[in-house]
Amino acid sequence: MAVRTVVYHPNAVLRDIAVPVSDCDSDLKTLVSDMFETMDSYRGVGLAAPQVGVGLRVLVVSYKKHRFALINPEIVSASGEAWDEEGCLSLPGVTLNVKRYARIHVRGLSVVGRPVVMREKGFIARIIQHEMDHLNGVLIIDNGLPLETADVSQ
Repeated sequence: MAVRTVVYHPNAVLRDIAVPVSDCDSDLKTLVSDMFETMDSYRGVGLAAPQVGVGLRVLVVSYKKHRFALINPEIVSASGEAWDEEGCLSLPGVTLNVKRYARIHVRGLSVVGRPVVMREKGFIARIIQHEMDHLNGVLIIDNGLPLETADVSQ
């Protein structure tokens, strides 16, 4: 395991669309292990592979009792909406209000290639969506509103 360097905006890898993982092999396990260690070191709650310079569809989440990796995640369905503040390890010092789905149904693979299906709401759903945005080259600065001007009543 190793702490990798988090890349910062405007690094081009943050705008690329990550490619699907084709093999759940030892390299993937090493990447995921490194991502957890990196996220913990930077005191984050989520991290996507592009944030460590790797253009693969991999994300990790660690918040309270939730600690998991998702490989090739897809949102199957979503409902509701919720505004909340978000920061980003690749945008130090930036905090914006971002609208996300309140509830999501996600599928993907575990690090060993087993199917994973999750139904999440609240902050965990927000983290997953934030990290999935990274897999599509989207940052909070693309959709977020400044804290003092955001109309979160909608």
